[in-house]
Amino acid sequence: MSAALIDGKAVAAAVRARVAAGCRALREERGVTPGLAVLLVGEDPASQIYVRNKERACAEVGISSRVYRLPAQTTQEELLSRIAALGGDGSVHGILVQLPLPPQIDERAVIEAIPPDKDVDGFHPQSAGQLLVGEPGFVPCTPAGILELIDSTGVSVEGKHCVVIGRSNIVGKPTALLLLGRNGTVTVCHSRTQSLQEIAARADILVAAVGQAGFVTGEMVKPGALVIDVGMNRDAAGKLCGDVDFAAAAQKAAYITPVPGGVGPMTIAMLMQNTLRAAGGR
Repeated sequence: MSAALIDGKAVAAAVRARVAAGCRALREERGVTPGLAVLLVGEDPASQIYVRNKERACAEVGISSRVYRLPAQTTQEELLSRIAALGGDGSVHGILVQLPLPPQIDERAVIEAIPPDKDVDGFHPQSAGQLLVGEPGFVPCTPAGILELIDSTGVSVEGKHCVVIGRSNIVGKPTALLLLGRNGTVTVCHSRTQSLQEIAARADILVAAVGQAGFVTGEMVKPGALVIDVGMNRDAAGKLCGDVDFAAAAQKAAYITPVPGGVGPMTIAMLMQNTLRAAGGR
């Protein structure tokens, strides 16, 4: 068996096209242009790349973006004050604080300071609670993108055994809840899970989000499984790679995401969708 590649670039392009149409409709029908404010504290190279990519995506779909680049010495009080001002600005529909933050700033306090109705990252406790109980709210962008990728294959989650390796608040836990909401039977695994290989090898849908290159071996993949690789690592040669041993897994899976070009493009695409929703669009 040789797995079919799930093309995240193509799926993300379709999402962005859908968002662009929604932004046009919102401007024409209500005179509203969705607005996204991004706060970047410090000089982290990866964060700077992510923010530039978000700016480009906003320009493509018709979202007005404002990026506030703040020095690494910014205090928590200064950052919270900026968030409060943006929270009261009616032209700003979404607020995103790029992570990670410098050590003098409490990440949790910053996340909780973002008004829930502008929490387009989906990290606020209220957003997490809405996802948990199945109420409408903002879903974290990467997990939302994972569901879009699964849907693009035509594979139904209902009744499937879904294994999520990783329990972060940003990816693992919300992905598990989304799969559960689709009537999947979900197992969440982590660093202390016993018999991890055996559990993973029973998964119809396997999501790897552990942040370790090649962590998921071919022996951990069930023949015919759908494999989503969330990892973004570099191997010994400095080449980008995922959490899954791609060559081995692709020989057994029915569908698999590549790295790069799989989950990565979806995160920003779903951020655009969340921003449109925050502005009252669809």
